[in-house]
Amino acid sequence: MFTVSESEAETIRQAFHERGEWSAVVELRRLFPVFANNPEALRCVRAIAGWQPLPASTAAPPKVTALRRRKPAEPPL
Repeated sequence: MFTVSESEAETIRQAFHERGEWSAVVELRRLFPVFANNPEALRCVRAIAGWQPLPASTAAPPKVTALRRRKPAEPPL
């Protein structure tokens, strides 16, 4: 498992779209030397190239209601 920043993903996507899959694999392996084999790197490149940015949220954040403490229960008589 590894984490890809937006700038790293953009570098990989740019190589993918301008020069092809294998150039993107080279970029991925340059940024993340942990990849020892090309098929696994190619699978990750294809996933990264297919990422779409999340849509901007236009909805207002949900209203948060403060919780109230319960009164202590009265002992039974």
